[in-house]
Amino acid sequence: MEFNSLIDHTLLAPDATADQIDRVIQEAQDHHFHTVMVNPYWVKKVHQDLVNSDVLTACVIGFPLGANTTRVKLFEAQDALENGADELDMVMNIGEFKAGHDQIVKADIQAVVDAGHRVHKVVKVIIETCLLTDDEISRAAQLVASTGADFVKTSTGFSKQGATVQAVKLMHKAVKGTATAVKASGGIHNSTDAQAMVDAGATRLGVSHSLAVIGEKAGD
Repeated sequence: MEFNSLIDHTLLAPDATADQIDRVIQEAQDHHFHTVMVNPYWVKKVHQDLVNSDVLTACVIGFPLGANTTRVKLFEAQDALENGADELDMVMNIGEFKAGHDQIVKADIQAVVDAGHRVHKVVKVIIETCLLTDDEISRAAQLVASTGADFVKTSTGFSKQGATVQAVKLMHKAVKGTATAVKASGGIHNSTDAQAMVDAGATRLGVSHSLAVIGEKAGD
């Protein structure tokens, strides 16, 4: 299958330069990826460069640990929206979730979901599956769905492991019948990886090796 329209073309490296951001913007336009996914600092540039394009601007919030206060996540989300972000990928408060403080975690997520939805933007929630048990993955996905978030997402790509087929299957089953979809992110290096995630239930893919996934070679 063609994966282009499912891909959030991602560059979140801390040492990313403007030239590298320009490259991913051009690649996304050339190949009609769904979004360009960047850190908050680059949102305004990406948005401006994608004007009159079919590619959207996406941004991470509370990244990569999820341990910011809700107030900080909300400010970061609002700043990104003002700078032109179309989609927000926030990291949930993983420690509080593992402690069983689901209402605190839900309120944290809900604040960002509501901020995005007030201006009709998409919000995804990263649950960092590699730090969770199978039962916790299912519970986290259900919690995310209860906030009305558009997607529950596997991974930041900055922890011990990225997306796995098993995690995506668990998330897909947990949100079945809700308005929340599944995004697989982290460790997707080729079309075989991508197809496995789609077969498991993902309808969006966070990828930094996007050209390899679609069978193209990156330029020098």
